[in-house]
Amino acid sequence: MNPNEYPLKPEERVLFALRGLYQKYGYSQFKMSKFEEYDLYVRNKDFLISDGVITFTDTDGRLMALKPDVTLSIIKNARQTPGCVQKLYYSENVYRISGSTRSFKEIMQTGLECIGDVDLYNLCEVISLAAQSLRIIDARCVLDLSHMGVVSALVDALSLDGDTRAQVLACIGEKNADGVRKLCPGKNIDGLLALIAAHGPAGRVIPALRPWCESGAAKAALDELETVTRVLAANGCGDVGLDFSIVNDMNYYNGIVFMGYIDGIPTSVLSGGQYDKLMQRMGRSAHAVGFAIYMDLLERLDDGARPYDVDTLLLYDNSADVAALTQAIRALTDAGKSVAAQKQIPEKLRYREIMRFDALSKEVLP
Repeated sequence: MNPNEYPLKPEERVLFALRGLYQKYGYSQFKMSKFEEYDLYVRNKDFLISDGVITFTDTDGRLMALKPDVTLSIIKNARQTPGCVQKLYYSENVYRISGSTRSFKEIMQTGLECIGDVDLYNLCEVISLAAQSLRIIDARCVLDLSHMGVVSALVDALSLDGDTRAQVLACIGEKNADGVRKLCPGKNIDGLLALIAAHGPAGRVIPALRPWCESGAAKAALDELETVTRVLAANGCGDVGLDFSIVNDMNYYNGIVFMGYIDGIPTSVLSGGQYDKLMQRMGRSAHAVGFAIYMDLLERLDDGARPYDVDTLLLYDNSADVAALTQAIRALTDAGKSVAAQKQIPEKLRYREIMRFDALSKEVLP
């Protein structure tokens, strides 16, 4: 059988290619149950993409949930070995509100996690794999990096109260410079305005931010970001950009965070970063970095992948000789065609040609 005769759907093709990529870099597949105790998600609800969680009561009375996320389960079950990292990838169904239908849906989520004594190499490797993953999905892709250390240092320098700080972070995420001005009257916000305007290649953005990150945590974070982008460029990922509007929840994330986009889909299809704070909240001392790809969004690519669902729609009636019909279909498939045999034309089926099986001649006719 020639696999090119029966093209996979985009999300299926991507899955096979991604698994091969992650295995090549020493990542092992993580398998898990379809559900966890609901308490795991309640305690970390802000980390979840979707607020909706499907729950049920187990036979022992525990409240369980169909898993809306994989990362939390990986952290819960990860081994900690001093000096080592555990490299895991997954392709698991999660249950959450779909971004396209806004109803509960079983969604395939693929990604990887690197947990343990994470160093600069591990960080660069994960970001590089994120960039390679995007290119597997579509060559027309963008991976943008941010650094929570840069963002938090510039915001903390203003000594804002909790509510105002949260609103300022929201404005940064929206690239809303006017909003920051209104929230911070009388304060020196030039650094934040520079941060909001900073977007594009690292070689242009990092020098523009240097005057506002000359010491302390801000300088250390910007230095790390510069080192990572330099390493990535040296390894074929020079198209990675910087965008500090990527502001993830600071209760969970620290360090570098990133999002990936592909042409034709208006929202990010990949999201990841360092989440040491989540590890700490779950009582783990290890470091962690990873990303997830939202496979349900790739369904939008399927509409243009093939102009039809089947090559030949073959119509027959009840008088057809089944043996002869089977042989006729086999002849078409042996010729490299996909065939849907039906008594009537199905609604919404897209086909390249329509043919009929003649019961008298036992032949396929146009």
